Amino acid sequence: MKKEILSVFLLIVSFLLQSTLLSRFTLGGIVPNLMIVMIATLGFLLGNRTGMWLGFVFGLLTDVFFGNIIGFYACLYMFVGYLNGAFEKILFSHDIKLPLLLIVCTDFVYSNVCYILLFLLKGKFDYLYYLRGVILPELIYTTVLACIIYPFIHFIFEKIDAFDLKHNGETYIEEQ
Repeated sequence: MKKEILSVFLLIVSFLLQSTLLSRFTLGGIVPNLMIVMIATLGFLLGNRTGMWLGFVFGLLTDVFFGNIIGFYACLYMFVGYLNGAFEKILFSHDIKLPLLLIVCTDFVYSNVCYILLFLLKGKFDYLYYLRGVILPELIYTTVLACIIYPFIHFIFEKIDAFDLKHNGETYIEEQ
């Protein structure tokens, strides 16, 4: 339960940072996608059901504040949380390669879906321009951010597990 409460808090902070402070740290007009990093990370660490619900709720929040279509970001973030949460069982505790690879793939697919649904269907066919100018720079920026955020959150979750194990173990011994 502690992890879920911490996850909601982290997503609220991420949402606020994404919508306010990160817009000040643009590189060539590109902002990292902190919400993808957070939802994918929490999906890895908490599983697909929790990742799906966190993605849906915070995607809906994004839709309400910034979206043109209610449900667009909710569906995208829900799938991000669910699909990344499916890798929880094969996640090695200190190996950062798989989570980073999945965050990169997730951000690439997410950006392409956004291109298709938000630009291509409106008749804007210059995909290579969008790929060079938006997708790849955002992908690099998001990956660098993920290299910092994922180990930090993983460390916090390990400390919560160690704390729970220590206190639950003492309680179990005292009861016998």
